[in-house]
Amino acid sequence: MSAAQSDAKPKRPICPSCSKPARVCLCSRIRTRNLDNSISVTILQHSLERNHPLNSTRIAKLGLKNLNVVTVFEVDFEARFKIRLLEPGLGLIGPESSGFDQVREKGITQKAGFEVKGDGKCQDEKNRDLIDENESPCEKLDKGSHVDAINGGGVVINATMLKYGVVSHLSHIWKVDTHGKKPKFEHIVTSTMAKEALRGGFVVKKLGRKKLEGNMELELEESEEFEIKVPQGSVLLFPSQNAIGVDELKSMHFEVKNLIVLDGTWSKAGRVYNENPWLKLLPHLRLDLDRMSLYSEIRCQPKVGCLSTIESIVYSLKALGEKVDGLENLLDVFESMVGDQRRLKDERLSKRTKD
Repeated sequence: MSAAQSDAKPKRPICPSCSKPARVCLCSRIRTRNLDNSISVTILQHSLERNHPLNSTRIAKLGLKNLNVVTVFEVDFEARFKIRLLEPGLGLIGPESSGFDQVREKGITQKAGFEVKGDGKCQDEKNRDLIDENESPCEKLDKGSHVDAINGGGVVINATMLKYGVVSHLSHIWKVDTHGKKPKFEHIVTSTMAKEALRGGFVVKKLGRKKLEGNMELELEESEEFEIKVPQGSVLLFPSQNAIGVDELKSMHFEVKNLIVLDGTWSKAGRVYNENPWLKLLPHLRLDLDRMSLYSEIRCQPKVGCLSTIESIVYSLKALGEKVDGLENLLDVFESMVGDQRRLKDERLSKRTKD
């Protein structure tokens, strides 16, 4: 064995379940694993958050049964989104009133709080094969068209995204008046038939495209990043300008069945939101809480009410009427994890002082 190998510090043992060092393992602190939550939770986790020592999604993984964690990468060069309906016939024949319509009519996502920039051109001028020759290039088919009208496979929405939320292409099967502006996802939900179709849930597939290194010419490599099922009754927990509170949502008799949460710092969560424009198709929910996160002592929080991922999930589920016992224990585990980090930080500072 070489001197370098003998002097190397051994790697710390890591718990395979919670991904924390063994000395601060969280597993034994959770009283009941896999709580059978009736409202499912989908976490869109920024790729750089996965291994952060203070990331609280690991607690949700241990504690919640009905949970789906999806890793989301920032757009490297370009990304393509393909959206299919879970109920292909819904909303393609005629309109029908629903709680989803009421929420949409409140304009929850008409202004998402983030500016989407583009080239200002109507993308249908580049895709005239998707429309009737006698129609205006900014009008889509809205007369019982087949859901496989765009690239086959039941795809009803196709979009191409550049970095930082720039939509370079958007096409769909519904007739929408964009008033001469560049098509946006927000325009889609102004169509009654589109709202009805999306109300039944949809599947989103993201294909990431990046430049191949070492090539002088522009050569792209495309790979599937994720495919997410967004079931009926899904809402996005995100404080956009027109997000509504839990009480207002309940007054509309909208039954939340799936809660979508963004996991990352506020800047990272904003990047995920901007670069996944399909989120604008969903009702947006805000939490009206006047409290500081347990994170506040060791991780910067921009203001009161800005919570960790696990805090946001627990408080949202309770506000929405989730009855499963054991949610409070998840907050206790999170508090102990924050305490561990604070103690380790103090130990490091003390050691440096002695040295």
